[in-house]
Amino acid sequence: MDDVKIGEILLPGEESEQERREKRVKRRFWPTFRRAARQIPFSRELVAAYYCAIDPKTPTRTRGILLAALAYFVLPIDFLPDVLAVVGFSDDVAVLTAAFAAISGQIKEAHYLKADETLADNPEE
Repeated sequence: MDDVKIGEILLPGEESEQERREKRVKRRFWPTFRRAARQIPFSRELVAAYYCAIDPKTPTRTRGILLAALAYFVLPIDFLPDVLAVVGFSDDVAVLTAAFAAISGQIKEAHYLKADETLADNPEE
């Protein structure tokens, strides 16, 4: 993973690559998120990014960037292993921050409302 640059991770990729990433993110996002939620100061933005990434109305480039960043978030092995508590998620935060900057303004209010619903005490999954 040392030779992989953040720019390469955030490339939207081919449609087949995006589909593969989307499946991985959908399957592993919630287990990873719930495990990390107590350590994530920007959980609302992260969940809104998830909903934006899986929204078919979201532009392809934006979906690709978000799916790549979220895939990096859910990967169990990355530059700094997530088992290292707060420090282990610092590289994930860097990738997600770069992704949020790259897609600035693309996460819609509906995505945030869905995030709020999901993060509520009794989420309707």
